[in-house]
Amino acid sequence: HGPYQPHEPGYVPYQPGFSPYDDQIPDPESRMLAVQNAKAYLLKSSTTSGLNLYDHLANMLTKILDEKPTNAVDIIENISKDVKWAQFQKKMDTLRDEHEILPTFEAAEKRKALFLKGNEEAAEELEEETENTPLPNVMETAFYFEQGGIGLSKDEYYHILLALKNLISVHPIQTCRFWGKILGLEMNYIIAEVQCQEGEEEETEEEEVTEEEGKEIDEVEDEDEEEEKEDKPPESTYRPPPVTPKEENGTGANKYVYFVCNEPGTPWVKLPPVTPAQIVCARKIKKFFTGRLDAPVVSFPPFPGNEANYLRAQIARISAGTHISPIGFYQFAEEEEEEEEEEEGGGKGTYEENPDFQPLSVAEMVDSLSTWVHHTQNILQQGRCVWLNPFKKSESKEEEDDEEEDEEEEKSEEPDALQQEIGPPLLTPLSEDECILHGIQSIPAWTAQASTNLVPQHAVAILQSNRWPGAYAFASGRKFDNIYFGWGHKYSPENHTPALPLPVQAEYPSGPEITETRDPTVEEELAFKASKEEALDAAEEEEDEEDIEEDEEEEDND
Repeated sequence: HGPYQPHEPGYVPYQPGFSPYDDQIPDPESRMLAVQNAKAYLLKSSTTSGLNLYDHLANMLTKILDEKPTNAVDIIENISKDVKWAQFQKKMDTLRDEHEILPTFEAAEKRKALFLKGNEEAAEELEEETENTPLPNVMETAFYFEQGGIGLSKDEYYHILLALKNLISVHPIQTCRFWGKILGLEMNYIIAEVQCQEGEEEETEEEEVTEEEGKEIDEVEDEDEEEEKEDKPPESTYRPPPVTPKEENGTGANKYVYFVCNEPGTPWVKLPPVTPAQIVCARKIKKFFTGRLDAPVVSFPPFPGNEANYLRAQIARISAGTHISPIGFYQFAEEEEEEEEEEEGGGKGTYEENPDFQPLSVAEMVDSLSTWVHHTQNILQQGRCVWLNPFKKSESKEEEDDEEEDEEEEKSEEPDALQQEIGPPLLTPLSEDECILHGIQSIPAWTAQASTNLVPQHAVAILQSNRWPGAYAFASGRKFDNIYFGWGHKYSPENHTPALPLPVQAEYPSGPEITETRDPTVEEELAFKASKEEALDAAEEEEDEEDIEEDEEEEDND
């Protein structure tokens, strides 16, 4: 039964000693002590925020009693957050406010230069820009890729378009294309693929001049070495294998020039040409990009260059494997040019647009991979698109060197049978690409699909590379393009395993000519000393006898 009211029977006023809970009620002194301990616990300040629970509960109750919200128990958590937020509001000075620089404001400041343009220059350049401009229509390409759910935001695309416009205004560029975006751990890389005009060959000439100066220095050093050969010990006959030269600018893996920047609005940086050694080493390693071009690439085997060289090597590999076009859009150049290239050993390396190209339907391009072809040269295992014999010297070098040295080098360096590498020719259909082996299963190199099945009349053919995740291509009528968004890594069904170090070299063969003599024992040393003393005594006796004989001969003569 509950407590009785005064008018109900059984109500008895409280009298000490008659309550059933008298034994559970503590003494007043201990009760006050417990209350003080509880209050002291509630007054403990937090080590992170500096607040205490007692003041927080008091502020909450004050706020509830002042505002008297409906269903306060349901919003008690929100009230607690509001009270805490009021405690941590930044107190601004009445005379000078501290302005916070938001990340969006910093990004807007970086891109502010993209939108600035003089009014006088605008009117003069408007006519020039509309006629024969190398600026690509990035927004149109973005629209087609967006049909397949691929690409960036419209704002970023437009910022990239303005950045490409600034790039074209600074450098003499003949063609320009948005290659894609490679992700990094700290910053990303926005990549532009360009073809420079003919006047941009001065850098290569300067490199050749520096190479000639280096040769002259080497000749002087060789003369000094010949003078000092008499005093030097014998030198090693080992000679490192010859370095495979890089392909000339405008050909092979260096056909295009690439500019990169981290964000639209930041300055463009030109990447250096790629060398065969960098491509060969890039195939053996897998490193994430940091976003800093001068960052070192720590790997095994050691990469010959920094992140800028590694980025350029990956761009060359991705372009060689994923740049495709509808069949028939390109055709080979005239027969005379083809014959010259075949004589040089490069095969058919040039192509041009086919004016009589008849586009296929989207259904045909999605159903069969044979309707797509590679229009970028394949990179051989040597690291070049056109194979070159590294042991073969040019005619000028052969005239400078002596015939005897050439014969010795050919005998010592050139292998018995050096086979020429031959890769797939240009405009090879995608149906001939090798599948990716994943255990027992095999994954096709490409996946083709339409952008929509609900409205096939306006669909776009989308191709996705499974060998290079992030590489895409679209085709719609006479329009097509390639793009890449990814980390710059090739797909590997198994985890990446670095190359093992080279085996330990064998010890030098031991023989009697290099074997050290055994140390003699004590008995052998004593015997050697005794024999030596006996030899000395015998020599002395012989000398004495000779002296006696000479004396006797002199006496007889007298």
